[in-house]
Amino acid sequence: MTSTLAIVVSLVLLMYLAYRGITVLLLAPLMAALAVLLSGDIAFFLPIYTETFMSALSGYVLQFLPIFLLGALFGQLMADSGAAHSISRWIVDRLGDEHAILTVVLACSVLTYGGVSLFVVAFAIYPIAIDLFRTADIPKRLVPASIALGSFTFTMTALPGTPAIQNAIPIPYYGTNVFAAPGLGIIASAIMLGGGLWWLRSRAAAARLKGEGYGQHTEAKILGAQPDENNSAMSHMPLVLAILPLILVIGVNGLFTYFIFPNIDLSFLTEKFPSVSPAKMTGLWSLIVALVVACAILVISRLGHWSNLKETINKGVFGFMLPLFNTASEVGYGAVIAGLAGFAIIRDAVLNVAPSNPLISQAVAMNVLAGITGSSSGGLSIALQTLGSDYLRMAQEAGISPELMHRVAVMAAGGFDTLPHCGAIITLLAICKLTHKQSYLNIAAVTMAIPLIALISVIALGTMFGSF
Repeated sequence: MTSTLAIVVSLVLLMYLAYRGITVLLLAPLMAALAVLLSGDIAFFLPIYTETFMSALSGYVLQFLPIFLLGALFGQLMADSGAAHSISRWIVDRLGDEHAILTVVLACSVLTYGGVSLFVVAFAIYPIAIDLFRTADIPKRLVPASIALGSFTFTMTALPGTPAIQNAIPIPYYGTNVFAAPGLGIIASAIMLGGGLWWLRSRAAAARLKGEGYGQHTEAKILGAQPDENNSAMSHMPLVLAILPLILVIGVNGLFTYFIFPNIDLSFLTEKFPSVSPAKMTGLWSLIVALVVACAILVISRLGHWSNLKETINKGVFGFMLPLFNTASEVGYGAVIAGLAGFAIIRDAVLNVAPSNPLISQAVAMNVLAGITGSSSGGLSIALQTLGSDYLRMAQEAGISPELMHRVAVMAAGGFDTLPHCGAIITLLAICKLTHKQSYLNIAAVTMAIPLIALISVIALGTMFGSF
C-alpha cells in the first residue's frame, strides 16, 4: 500500500510540476527517485537509477533516435525550403477566406501527415490563419483549436501510414507497421475531422450571431513563423516539388512495408544479430528509409536555392534532441515505477478493467498515462514499456489482431494528452498569443472529446468485425 501511494504521489507531482513549466528532463529522474524513497527502497536507490532508469532511457534512445532525428530534419527542410509555405498558400488560394477554418485545418493536416513537425506547422500556419480569420471575421480564439485539429489529432494517430512518432512506437512491441488497421484508421479520421469541423464552425456561427468578430488583438511577427519573401527558395517553390517529399514519405514507406521487405528473406540477419526480430523491426526500417529518401530528394531538388543549407541541417538535427530525451526520460521514469512493488496493484487494476477485451483496458491505460505525462508519445511509451507484453498476450488469447491493438493504442494516447499542462498546448497558445481561458475549451473539444468518440467507435467496430 505504501509503495502504491508513493507512485501516486510522484505521478501527481510530475503532472503538476510539468504544468508549471519545469522540464521533464529533470522531473522524470527526480520523481522516480521520490517514488523509490517513499516506497522504502532507499537501499536500492543508486542501482535503480543506473540500472533501471538509465537502461530504459538509453534503450528508448537507441530504438527511436533515427525516427526523431530524421523527422526533425525533414520538418526543418520543408520549412526552410519554402515547401511548407507553398503547400499552405496553395490550399488558401483554392479554398479562400470564406472557408477559413477548413483551410487552416487542411493545411495543417497535409503538412503533418507528410511528416512535418507539428511545431513547425504551427509556426508556419499561424500567420496565414490570423489573416484568414481576420478577413472572415471569425474570433481569433478559434485559431489554436483549428491548428490543433489539423496537427494533433487524426494525422498524428489515426490516418494509416502517418510518420508521426506516436504511430511508430508500438511497432517493436506488436510487430506491426505504420499502416496498421487502415480501414479503421480512416473511419476514425473521418470522425475526428468531421466532428472537429462541425464544432469549430458551430462556435464560429454562434460568435457571429453575438456580433463577436475577430476581436481586438495586437499581432506581432513570430520569429520563424513567416517566410522571408525576399528569399527565392521561400517565394518560388513549385507546388509539384513542394508536395513530392510528402508523397515520398508515405509512398516509399508503403513500398518497403508491403512489397520489398516481405519479399526478402531476412533470416540471415539473426546469425549476426541474434537479438533482432526482422518481423518486428521492418516497420521501423521502412519509415527510416522513407524519411531518408524524402530528405535527400528535398535537398537535391532545391540545390542552388537554399539560403543556408548547412544552417538548416544543423537546426533540424539539433531540434530532435529535446523531444527525444524528454520522452526517453519519461520512459525511464515508467521503468522505475514498473519495478516497484506497488505497481503490481496498479497493473492488475488496469488489466482487469475489461479482462475479456484488452482493447478497452489498453485504451484506459494509454489515456491515463498520456494525461498524466501531458505527452502522447511519453504516455504511450511508458504504457507499452510496462504493459506491452501483457497486452500482446491478452490479445492473442482473445483472438484480437496486433494491428488493431496498435491502432487503438496510438489513438488512445492521442486523447487525454492535451490536458492543460501539455507542452504542445502551452507552446501553441504562446505562438498564438492567447491564454487557456480564451481558447482551451475549444482545443479540448477537438483534441479530446471528439477523438474519444472516434476511439470508442474503433473499439466497437474492431470488437465486432476485427481489424480491417
